[in-house]
Amino acid sequence: MRKRYFFFDIDGTLAAGPIANRRVPESAAFALQHLREQGHFTAICTGRGYAMALPYLKEHGFSDMVCDGGNGIVLDGVLRGVEPLDREACIRVLEECDRLGRPWALSCDLTRRRYTRVPEFDDLAHDAYMDTVVDPNLDYHAIDCFYKLFLPCTEREEAPLSSLSFVPTARFSPYVLFVEPVDKGNGVKRVMDVYGADYADAVVFGDGSNDISMFLPEWTCVAMGNAIDELKARADFVTTDADKDGILNACRHYGWVS
Repeated sequence: MRKRYFFFDIDGTLAAGPIANRRVPESAAFALQHLREQGHFTAICTGRGYAMALPYLKEHGFSDMVCDGGNGIVLDGVLRGVEPLDREACIRVLEECDRLGRPWALSCDLTRRRYTRVPEFDDLAHDAYMDTVVDPNLDYHAIDCFYKLFLPCTEREEAPLSSLSFVPTARFSPYVLFVEPVDKGNGVKRVMDVYGADYADAVVFGDGSNDISMFLPEWTCVAMGNAIDELKARADFVTTDADKDGILNACRHYGWVS
């Protein structure tokens, strides 16, 4: 049997539904179990920070993970490190936001917390994605490293921020822009290299703009039915939606699950 190395995005791929009540469909759990029983490798590959992805790792039988958009690696249940964003570039973004009177929040540790000066930040971002800590005196110049920035703004409001040209960004809602790593493909390669596996044996599943970096010609790429059009155009196969047995149907299409 040819051993395959499967990498699953979380939000909109492995897990379906609104972010506050996201779940892994039974059909996806069945597919994961069957793949593992056949001796295949399964891993998460997500833009989520380590702490935000950890529950999926623990609850759904994974031992390996690419997190933080490719900058973090978990191997055999052990976090091997998370590379932060470019510090000076992040400070330039935050300084520009301050000059323009724009709110922001930042993640500077490997926890579920994000920090801001603005008490109403969660309302502005239209989410309670992380535990928001408000500190009116927060000085980002005194912070050693940044893992994510959160900028509540529409696409039109984001345009004047010239400093964004020097940082990686991703947008998952109309209300907030994430400054975060977007090189999942490099994370997949790092895991494959550690295990001495051929890139051609990798299979990646995704749906969003931050999955584009891992939809590479070196391996098999599966886009969910609910994926953005740009990702579908790069895919080797487009399956059904995440909440319509998308993972299981793709595995059956390729004969990985009977």
